[in-house]
Amino acid sequence: DASLTEVNSFSPSVPISPSSMINQYKFEDGPELRDLFITVDDPESHITAIETFITYRVVTKTTRGEFDSSEYEVRRRYQDFLWLKNKLEEAHPTLIIPPLPEKFIMKGMVERFSDEFIETRRKALHKFLNRIADHPTLTFHEDFKIFLTAQAWELSSHKKQGPGLLSRMGQTVRAVASSVRGVVKNRPEMFTEMNNYMETFSQKINLLDKIAHRIYKEEREYLKEMKEYGPIHTLWSASEEDLADSLKGLAGCVDRCCRATEKRMAGLSEHLLPILHEYVLYSDILMGVLKRRDQIQGELDSKVDAVANKKTEKDLFSEEIGKLEDKVEHANNALKADWDRWKQNMQWDIRSTFTNVAENNLRYYEE
Repeated sequence: DASLTEVNSFSPSVPISPSSMINQYKFEDGPELRDLFITVDDPESHITAIETFITYRVVTKTTRGEFDSSEYEVRRRYQDFLWLKNKLEEAHPTLIIPPLPEKFIMKGMVERFSDEFIETRRKALHKFLNRIADHPTLTFHEDFKIFLTAQAWELSSHKKQGPGLLSRMGQTVRAVASSVRGVVKNRPEMFTEMNNYMETFSQKINLLDKIAHRIYKEEREYLKEMKEYGPIHTLWSASEEDLADSLKGLAGCVDRCCRATEKRMAGLSEHLLPILHEYVLYSDILMGVLKRRDQIQGELDSKVDAVANKKTEKDLFSEEIGKLEDKVEHANNALKADWDRWKQNMQWDIRSTFTNVAENNLRYYEE
């Protein structure tokens, strides 16, 4: 759909190979410019009388002056990551906060606390923190620094301090469920275009996510049957002397196909499925951010209408209207800057992901 790929189209003069396509989409900020490196690893199970939960080791290495040390190591559980996400949303309601993996997994996919589930979540949490670290605004948020550096008891104490100075901004987040749906009277055209783009994007990415899961399920069933098919020919060759070589050769062929299919499935589960699902979550986040922007706009519009209709004294609300105008301008500027950055990252992720799938498919069919 041209509406989703009107920017950065490939030049027809450039050879269309996987490597050349990816090379066209390098970020401006290379690794050499980074000053904050975060790793999430070493999952550990904890069983108490009340609950069972997993903690992850978070290792941070940095050269930033505002940190007291160059390296930190802490352990965090899922609810700590959720606390961080909520604090960032509260402080920056119109910035695009990276998604967290869901607390509960889809029924029938993998068992909770299985090695597969824990590893999938670890990767998602690792990406969540590094997305924040790479963000020009979120990376310098005080709660992010505390999350990376505070020991468990320090973090727990900090959480109990309650809402901070930005709690009023957080009310916008909590009230999103009651925000106005549809067209806002004075919404700038670019935000209407963003809303339309995200509605289309959400439909397409959800469809791609469903198709990818269906493909993976069919591959898994195909592999299961194929693993039974090979040994049958090996056993058959023992009773067919004249056909023994041919049957053994066919069994070997099936075995090679099994190994190739396993590699292909690993590529799907490690690269395609997580990226598609991450952007399913991103689509929900973007729609929420746009609603929060509209709600801020709505607050201003209602005050302006009240003054215009002479329902209240103009002088009484002039200061409040001025503050709301500043708030709307701040929200608009924050979202515009974040939108361009998110869209560039999304296009890079989606293109490189499908290029990777194509390369894996080529290797699979060659094998």
